[in-house]
Amino acid sequence: MTKILYTLFLFSSVTVFGQGKNFFEKGEVQLQQPVEKVSLRYENNLPFVKVNINGKPYNFIFDTGAPTVISQVIYKELNLRKKYKRSIKDSDEKVQQQIFTELPEMKVDNLIFKNVGAIVLDLNSAELGCLKVDGIIGANQMAKLFWNVNYSQNILEASEDLSNFDIKDFDVVIPFESQPQKTPVVTASLFNKDIKVTFDTGFSGRLEVSDDTIDPKTVQHIIKTFGTRTTGAFGTATPAAGYIFRADSLKMGNTLFQDQKIGTGKTDLIGNEFFNDFTFVLDWKNSKVYMKRIAKSSSTLESFGFSYRFVNGSAMVTFIFEEENFPLKIGDAIVSINGISFQNLDKDTACHYFVNRVEKNLKNLNLKIKRGGKIIDVQLNKKVYLK
Repeated sequence: MTKILYTLFLFSSVTVFGQGKNFFEKGEVQLQQPVEKVSLRYENNLPFVKVNINGKPYNFIFDTGAPTVISQVIYKELNLRKKYKRSIKDSDEKVQQQIFTELPEMKVDNLIFKNVGAIVLDLNSAELGCLKVDGIIGANQMAKLFWNVNYSQNILEASEDLSNFDIKDFDVVIPFESQPQKTPVVTASLFNKDIKVTFDTGFSGRLEVSDDTIDPKTVQHIIKTFGTRTTGAFGTATPAAGYIFRADSLKMGNTLFQDQKIGTGKTDLIGNEFFNDFTFVLDWKNSKVYMKRIAKSSSTLESFGFSYRFVNGSAMVTFIFEEENFPLKIGDAIVSINGISFQNLDKDTACHYFVNRVEKNLKNLNLKIKRGGKIIDVQLNKKVYLK
């Protein structure tokens, strides 16, 4: 089942209001070797790295779409000092006041980062807690080095010198602009319109554009949707109408990318489903991403036509394809899928099924749902929606 119908993780697109650029310029980094290898664990379309702070290991996400973040637990454990509070906006345009602090030291394998500016967030809310994430290695940290990334081989390398990476075969070159927090934003051309897209390794999906980017009447291959399928820094998105469509082409940098599956939302993002097809090097000094294709994902969208999340230990339908006579509705309680109970689960069991989807790799589903006090049996077959 294509991951566009899983709940998508969106740690990124965190926007900071009223904060000068200097905060995200803070810090320095020390390397032991010209090229430092970092242990990368790529799971659920997200890149995880182990970091060490004050002698204790933590699980962080390598996320170009956000500044560096630490959990409230780390902030309290280290007894860090609040620099100030500022408003920040997450990917779903929710705004909250958060603490800004300075982390004295963080070790990432043999990389040693000192005096890094960081935002303090609650990372245990909603589904984010299931991933057991303690923080984010953000763009403000990454920008001090060059990074070589290959998800398929769990490769993550860092250097102070671009010439230490062999990029002569990296024929895709995409310029970007750095935001004050160092997030890279690239210009893409879609349907003869230029859009600014965040290059976002904290987004588990493929491509997302804001709702006003397209005119659905002019798109040939398109599906209407309703609901929510993303989890941001401050919880799940508000249910809304949207679309999933296939664009014949999308231009970024010197390359025309053919047959791209794209969803609509509140932000413009390019994420890990797209990056899976490439090995790439991030270069903040010259404001460029260099990419070499290593695979080609199918442009076909095959799906059961819905997605769900767990609310208070029970599964609820939260996202559907709006097609005639589709048997599921937003808010349906899922009693079971193929005989596996999805009601009254404890936190660990709900997290297990959230991360390890029972419908993955299946062609047929037998669901029992509860609607209006009645139990209804529903059979669904996986269907090709976009060829």
